[in-house]
Amino acid sequence: MHIETIEQTSGSVAVGFVTGPEQPAAAEKRPQQISFSNELVRKTIHMGSLSIPIIYYYIHKAIALEILLPLTIFSVVIDVGRHYVPAIQSAVSKAFDKILRPHERHPGLLSGATYVFISALFCVAVFPKLITVTAFSILIVSDSSSAIFGRAFGKHKFFDKSLEGTIAFVLTAWVVILLTPKAGPVGIEYAIGAIAAIVGGIAEAASVSLHLDDNFSIPVSIGGTMWALYWLMSMLDPAAYGNLYRTLLSIS
Repeated sequence: MHIETIEQTSGSVAVGFVTGPEQPAAAEKRPQQISFSNELVRKTIHMGSLSIPIIYYYIHKAIALEILLPLTIFSVVIDVGRHYVPAIQSAVSKAFDKILRPHERHPGLLSGATYVFISALFCVAVFPKLITVTAFSILIVSDSSSAIFGRAFGKHKFFDKSLEGTIAFVLTAWVVILLTPKAGPVGIEYAIGAIAAIVGGIAEAASVSLHLDDNFSIPVSIGGTMWALYWLMSMLDPAAYGNLYRTLLSIS
């Protein structure tokens, strides 16, 4: 029996500024995915983004926003400019052409790197600090694991990606949950993180169908799930978890 290999990538059809049909001739010439070696290069660069949650943990929320806002604006300007300004296009092409995914070359669409900054800015602005640190750490570690493991071993389709890649995502996310800081010595926090990791794995696998870049959908889905579960537990049992929720909100 022939089993078709399913490639797992962290790229998805992102919401961009201007969209339009790609010319058939150009589409035929372009590969559907970047090579596995370039995938490794891309994910090595991606792992460098772990500096975002690590640095954020040690600085105030307001300072983090002051740093992230100009970085995000700069990244968006460069990303949009590479589609319309020849000088920017040439510079970006020389540096990153081999690791850009096919959809990222489409006029008007943003790259995954820019969505990392956008999602970091959003998560820092919206979520409690410890949730952002956890959600963003999972994005960097588990998204990379999912892409590499799925490309190497993916056999069974799960939403838009592979089941094997999604399993790798969830397992590595659970490891991250064990290592990231918590609001208190309460075991329920690990259960909350474990559930949110599964939600994040599903969001990553379904990102293409959702028309969302997974660098945005993963941390937002994990962060939203964690925050909702912390709040729910504080409502169901205020005596046991009310103080935990208040501590979570107070850390900035």
